[in-house]
Amino acid sequence: MSSHILAIDQGTTSSRAIVFRADTSIAAVAQQEFAQHFPASGWVEHEPDDIWRSTLATCREAMRKANVAAADIAAIGITNQRETTVVWDRATGRAVHRAIVWQDRRTAEVCAQLKADGHEPGITARTGLIIDPYFSGTKVAWILDQVPGARARAERGELLFGTVDSFLLWRLTGGKVHATDATNASRTLLFNIHTGEWDDELLRILRVPRSMLPEVRDSSAHFGDSAAELLDGSIAIRGIAGDQQAATIGQACFAPGMMKSTYGTGCFALLNTGATAVASNNKLLTTIAYQLNGKRTYALEGSIFVAGSAVQWLRDGLKIITNAAETGPLADRSDPAQSVYLVPAFVGLGAPYWNPRVRGGLFGLTRNTGSAELAHAALESVCYQTYDLWTAMRADWPDATSANTVLRVDGGMAVSDWTMQRLADLLDAPVDRPVIQETTALGAAYLAGLGAGVYPEPARFADTWRLERRFGPSMSAVTRTRKLKGWAAAMRGVLASDDGAD
Repeated sequence: MSSHILAIDQGTTSSRAIVFRADTSIAAVAQQEFAQHFPASGWVEHEPDDIWRSTLATCREAMRKANVAAADIAAIGITNQRETTVVWDRATGRAVHRAIVWQDRRTAEVCAQLKADGHEPGITARTGLIIDPYFSGTKVAWILDQVPGARARAERGELLFGTVDSFLLWRLTGGKVHATDATNASRTLLFNIHTGEWDDELLRILRVPRSMLPEVRDSSAHFGDSAAELLDGSIAIRGIAGDQQAATIGQACFAPGMMKSTYGTGCFALLNTGATAVASNNKLLTTIAYQLNGKRTYALEGSIFVAGSAVQWLRDGLKIITNAAETGPLADRSDPAQSVYLVPAFVGLGAPYWNPRVRGGLFGLTRNTGSAELAHAALESVCYQTYDLWTAMRADWPDATSANTVLRVDGGMAVSDWTMQRLADLLDAPVDRPVIQETTALGAAYLAGLGAGVYPEPARFADTWRLERRFGPSMSAVTRTRKLKGWAAAMRGVLASDDGAD
């Protein structure tokens, strides 16, 4: 029996492929960066062919490094940068425009008009999302409006739309399958997360022809088979999930109340709410965590725009460090008598504020403030922002109390012991770091392996999750309260700087 799984982890700046063994250990990894395009202020694009070529190349390289052939791979799983939008020709497979990346803000005016027209309450009720350029729906309409003849061609059924997973699936199957999974569909502004279907009213409002849309399937399903010539043999594609949902699965957060937070350039926290799609009163998103056997599991999601990029600012902007590993020891040497706060609103604020206009601020500076205090403030800012999400999630879903919620962490910043300890202190809750840090790819591998019979049902898979280190809270209640009050004051200061002008 084939005992390996090939996971495709297609990200914003690079494509990776990882070969996992049946015991979830990693046999080989391959990674390749690709070009980023910024044609105008606030615009971010990728060449779809760059995404495809880098994906195929890394799959071949990972298989070579692992010394496995197609016959040794039981299935392929795909996880992808969410919301990034591709429109391509049904007959030729060629994209009609560069992919518009999730970070892109070109449809801000369209979104503002949709809000002014009163559409947001209805859209939020159906999708669990807010109206924002972040999501795919307005990106599709922009391409159809701006590419000559594209809207007419789409109306005739000649063009297809998909997030990156759909585009890769189309290419991998030689143009035979146009499909996606429920997690990616739930990030488009076009999908009703309660009925599990594309929504005609949303399609009308956002002006997207239904004929363009992929079929929506379970996250673990037989999506098709790769064309034999691509990987020297055909391999079944059996798992798809958006990157943050895949990380949730890789962290084995299958029970309601379980929460994971991924710390990369930004930070994304998801709280499993089970079969209940919790409507947020605190500006969090309601999303589909995964769909198995036709059953949807929901999550509350909060996104922080600046996490690891605050450390990059220390390195590249202020030049007070040369690599990220220096920040923890540097912060540990900071003056305990100083209370310096960094609100890193470099590109505005994400959840639970959703304010794109405000910019960052430093508070509590003294004549003795130096590099150690700034490193301390930068790392602590990530913890404070996570605390804000944590608080919002507990308010939206009271079952998520600190008594029964452990935060599972992954991503680049999770390797910082100083940051994870401070996170546990401020949350007053345990923070668990797993042995396997490649949780996003592992989630995709699990979904594929579940369908292929390599990996067990979720409850048994959860038993394979292994703790590398638990960080328990050790800060006094008095200190925690004082520090959180200082953060709240700093946040009020930044928000007060918003004059309402874009």
